Amino acid sequence: MSTQADELREMSDEQLGLTLKETRENLFRLRIQAQTERLNAPSELKKSRRMIARINTIQRERELADTPRPPKRKKARAK
Repeated sequence: MSTQADELREMSDEQLGLTLKETRENLFRLRIQAQTERLNAPSELKKSRRMIARINTIQRERELADTPRPPKRKKARAK
């Protein structure tokens, strides 16, 4: 596991939401810049997309941890 994901997991839900919003805005700006002029670091697009995916994953993990799972039903055997 990367230290980036560890740092994100230590953040509160509000901090994660704010970081997600900032990263999405940054990705938007990078996309506009890529269309209108040459990017200094094209790898920033990939880094931003991955950061958004990490944040979404952590938010989903927390969401699933908060909701209880329904009990499993046993399958009926065909005789």
